[in-house]
Amino acid sequence: MNDKQINRFRILSNVIEGNLKPCDAAKTLNLSERQIFRLIKGVNNEGVTSLIHKNSTKKPSHSFDDVFKEKILELRRSDYYKDSNFTHFRELLEEHESISISYNALYALLTSNGFTSPKKRRKSKSHNRRKRKSRQGMLIQVDATPFEWFEGSMKYSLHGAIDDATGQIVGLYMTKNECLHGYLEVIRQLVLNHGIPTCIYSDMHTIFRSPIAGKVSVEEQLKGKSINKTQFGRAMEELGISLIYARSPQAKGKVERLWNTLQSRLPTDFKIAGITTVEQANEFLRDYIASFNSKFSVEPEDPISAYIQLPDYLNLDHILCVKFDRVTDNSSVFSIHNKHFMIVGSPELPEVSKKSKINVIISTSAGIKVEYQGNVYDTINYIKPKKSNTSKGKSKTKYIPLDDHYFKYGSDKFKKLYFDESYEEVLAILQEIFLRKYA
Repeated sequence: MNDKQINRFRILSNVIEGNLKPCDAAKTLNLSERQIFRLIKGVNNEGVTSLIHKNSTKKPSHSFDDVFKEKILELRRSDYYKDSNFTHFRELLEEHESISISYNALYALLTSNGFTSPKKRRKSKSHNRRKRKSRQGMLIQVDATPFEWFEGSMKYSLHGAIDDATGQIVGLYMTKNECLHGYLEVIRQLVLNHGIPTCIYSDMHTIFRSPIAGKVSVEEQLKGKSINKTQFGRAMEELGISLIYARSPQAKGKVERLWNTLQSRLPTDFKIAGITTVEQANEFLRDYIASFNSKFSVEPEDPISAYIQLPDYLNLDHILCVKFDRVTDNSSVFSIHNKHFMIVGSPELPEVSKKSKINVIISTSAGIKVEYQGNVYDTINYIKPKKSNTSKGKSKTKYIPLDDHYFKYGSDKFKKLYFDESYEEVLAILQEIFLRKYA
C-alpha cells in the first residue's frame, strides 16, 4: 500500500470506531459521504486490501509487450540509429521499420533504459524576432556550413537557401569547401524549381561582398568612386535580385537553425542510404528537400507568390558564371588565366573584328564562351608559337601541386567539355575560379 491508501485506511478506521463522523471524513478525503460508506463496507468485508485498486496489479491492455520494446531498444543500439535524436528516430522507425509509436511512449521507453537524446538544448539568448515575410519568394536566406557529414574527420561544406516566409528549403549543394560553385548551384536550383526571388539575405562573405566595400568613405562615394561587384553580385544583378547583407548570425536565424536540424538528421540519413561521397550526397539531396519541406515548412501569410519565372530570353548558364572583359588580337585569340583561346566563327553569327572588346563567359556547365555584341561564340584551346629564347640562364622547374591541393579538387564535378587541344587546361581554369578557397 502507498501513503495515500494508508492515510485513507486510518481515517476510515476512526469512522468505524466512532471517533470521526462520516461527513468529516468525506471532507478530509474530498469524497462524498456515499463513497465513504462504500469504502467502510469494503473494509469490513475484505479488510484493508479492498482499498487497493483491482487493476493495479494487472498489465494495461494497451501496453507494449516485451518483445516489441526489446526490438525498439535493439534498433536504437544499432549503428544506423544510435546518433539520431528521439524525434528523428521515431520518424525513421515508421519509415524504415514500419513501427508506429507515439513520441511520449518512445521517450519514456528510451529514457527508462538509459538512452539520452544526442541533441542537447541550450538556453538561448533573447533576441527580437523579425516577423516572417508575408509571401514566399520575397526573401531567401543563404549560407554554408562545414560539418562531418560522413563517418570520419573530413568536413565538407553544405550550401543552402531557405525561404523566409515558409521555412522551405529551396536549394542544397555540397562541396569540399565554401566556394562560388556551391552558391551558384544553389541559386540554379532555386531559379529552376521556384523562380527568381526578390531579395537574397547573406552574410558579408567575400563571395557576396567585396572586402573593400566598407572602406570607401562617404566623400569618395560622392566623388563617384564605386566598388566592383563580386561575380556572385553581378549574377544576382543580371537576374534582378537584390542582395542584403546580415551583420550577425542571429539576423538570418532561419538558415542558422536549419543547419542545427540538418546536422542532427543528415548524417544518420546518409548512413542509412549508404552515402559516403559528395557526389552521392548531392544526388540524395535532390529528393531529400521535398521530404524535409513536407515536415517542417509552413504556409505563407499571403498565398500569392513573389517568385518570377525565368524569361525565355535569359540563359541561366550565361548568368550563373564568371565573366571577364578581354580584347582579342588580330587572330581572334584572347588569353585568360595564362591560357590562350580562339573564337570559333559561325555562318549564322557576325565575324568578331580584330582588337575587339569581348566578354569571356566561364561556366561549369558550358565551359568557356565569348559574348560579343549580344551574340555568344564557342571557343577552342589555342597554343601560340613559342618565341625563340637564346638567352642563357637557369632552366625553370615546373611546379606540380600535391594531390590533395584544392586546385585539383573537383576534376569530376563538371560536365566534360571537349576541345581540339587540351581539356585539362580548361578544367584547371574552372577549378581555380569556382572551387578555390576564399579569404
